[in-house]
Amino acid sequence: MAVIRHHVGARLSEIAIHNGTIYLAGQIAEDTDQDITGQTREVLGHIDRLLEEAGSDKTQLLSVQIYLSDMANFAAMNAAWDMWVAEGNAPPRATVESKLANPACLVEVVIVAAVRS
Repeated sequence: MAVIRHHVGARLSEIAIHNGTIYLAGQIAEDTDQDITGQTREVLGHIDRLLEEAGSDKTQLLSVQIYLSDMANFAAMNAAWDMWVAEGNAPPRATVESKLANPACLVEVVIVAAVRS
């Protein structure tokens, strides 16, 4: 089965789809002047858009990895997450503190999801 890629750049693709599974590149906020709540909401909006483009949505999440630049932001990030995640469809998730590539980024989210049937 072929690998389908969307938004292919020199370094990465935003989306790869293989065998009914969607892999998203780590999503970060473009507006890094926002606080953790704003950046998280923006990132989740990017995820919604990319999943829709790939034929899925947040009810189909299989795995989520969240990277925070500072665990002091954990509660505020979770508040934004809790408002977004589809009720009854919370995915397996890991959240860790990590030094992110862009110091202005407070959160990065990596998603694996199933294509909607």
